[in-house]
Amino acid sequence: MQKTETINIQSSGDVVLVRQSVRQFAVEIGLSLVDQTKIVTAASELARNTLDYGGGGTVQLETLQDGRRRGIKLTFEDQGPGIPDIELAIKDGFTTGNGLGMGLGGAKRLANEFEIQSVVGEGTRVTIVRWK
Repeated sequence: MQKTETINIQSSGDVVLVRQSVRQFAVEIGLSLVDQTKIVTAASELARNTLDYGGGGTVQLETLQDGRRRGIKLTFEDQGPGIPDIELAIKDGFTTGNGLGMGLGGAKRLANEFEIQSVVGEGTRVTIVRWK
């Protein structure tokens, strides 16, 4: 049975809620502890980016079923300033803030599937999937 949940990201407390909900979804579909940690870490980075750079937004969590395969799909959306150069933004070390510049690139490495769409002045959507 497919499950979905949407969480508003407007504060640091919401980032914690995203982490908890993603872990719960990961446990429910039977991800290993290593894969749970990977998807929770990626979700934490993307939720923090949604808050810090996008001015807040939402994440939609979904369980996936593809034949015998199960997974989690997370879609982060904001109506922030957008990302002018996506290729540059996903390179390790690139940051427009005070972070280490590992957020987008790190999230991409931690996911099995990664997609980013961004329009300057309109916002950003990042979708990641982790398969069991």
